[in-house]
Amino acid sequence: MSDESNSGIWRDAWAEVPPMEPGPAPRARAQASGGRARVTAHPAAGPSRSRTVAPSPLDPGATRDPYRVHRVLREEFPLTFDPLLRAWVLSRYADVATALTDARFTHGHRPGDPPCAQTHTDVDEAELRSVTARTAHVLARRIADRPNADLVADYCHWLPAGTVAAAVGVPYRDMMRLVRGRAASALAGQCTSQISVREKALASFLAHVLADPERARELRDAPPEEIARAWTESLRHDPPVQIAVRRTAAEVRVSGGTIPAGEPVALLIGAACRDPERFRDPDRYDPPRDDPGQLTYGSGSCPAVLLAALEAEYSVRALLDAMPRLRLAHGFRPERTGLITRAPRNLLVRPGG
Repeated sequence: MSDESNSGIWRDAWAEVPPMEPGPAPRARAQASGGRARVTAHPAAGPSRSRTVAPSPLDPGATRDPYRVHRVLREEFPLTFDPLLRAWVLSRYADVATALTDARFTHGHRPGDPPCAQTHTDVDEAELRSVTARTAHVLARRIADRPNADLVADYCHWLPAGTVAAAVGVPYRDMMRLVRGRAASALAGQCTSQISVREKALASFLAHVLADPERARELRDAPPEEIARAWTESLRHDPPVQIAVRRTAAEVRVSGGTIPAGEPVALLIGAACRDPERFRDPDRYDPPRDDPGQLTYGSGSCPAVLLAALEAEYSVRALLDAMPRLRLAHGFRPERTGLITRAPRNLLVRPGG
């Protein structure tokens, strides 16, 4: 298993979500619960299956290509108990989207979900926009004259903390202390931990942008709504949080069966966001698609959601203003890794082209 599991596999899957208690294997669990959990084949799976045992999102090799495993689960095992995750697994868009907002599922929320709207009522968007733009340009100019740079280490790692630091008046030199400090809570409340998720989301977004030099040129001077579409599509195509966890507060009917009350449920965000029942040509990164959507963030007001979108917008503008010839390093292709959270580990670029 990856290093993520060694430090607690749920640590970054929205940090306020409590870890699962160890559970027995699926068969023993069914016996222990008196057979309460009912799993049936979904009609879409067809009369015969190519496999009799469901793969796990934590299987060896899944870190390189989780979407292959996701596809099998989505098509053949829409509801299954995973002994490694110690939870029931949902992978179809309709089920995952429901579980993220339905009151029958408890424990945890995404930034932008209703709890955020109740907490954040006085967010100054104009001020956040100003500090994000300023921080993005300061960081971009720091690497503009280098022959080579790693945007993950030299830019994405600093911008999310830097924007919060500027917003609450913490000096830039102390910005990384802010990640675990009280100042972040003053702005982000329950969503303080989202700084690390924003780093990953930004790295994936910039990888998408720079993979196509023509797209990068177009986005540099594009209106905000066009960059927002590219940002939303990046969150859909490669979500920074691949798996979220909930617990059922009541019996819930889902694709493939019924989950009883009180059961842990792992939501495969990455699988849901590539469900062909919801998205046309789901494996393709397509910013102008006519069926946009993402599940990383909710639709409500929250500084973490607003800052993430502003950081994406001003990163494109700042990086390409400071480095008009910015390109990926020769021969480099971003490789996303991770099972619970996922993003490029490196983003090697040539600032001067």
